[in-house]
Amino acid sequence: MSITEQLAEIPWGLIWPLIAIQLVLMTAALIDLNRKRSTNGPVILWVFIIIFINTIGPVLYFTVGRRHS
Repeated sequence: MSITEQLAEIPWGLIWPLIAIQLVLMTAALIDLNRKRSTNGPVILWVFIIIFINTIGPVLYFTVGRRHS
């Protein structure tokens, strides 16, 4: 089975919304991190968590990483 056949079998109608949600969460978290600059932990660590831990990374930042004043 070739790659194009495998890609044709993927239910893209279900996957595109998940990709869109991931991109929106990641963008919002990175913008918020850039504006706040006061976090629970090092900023660079939160950048890596947001980018490399899909969907859960931005959620973790908003729940744990933000320093509430």
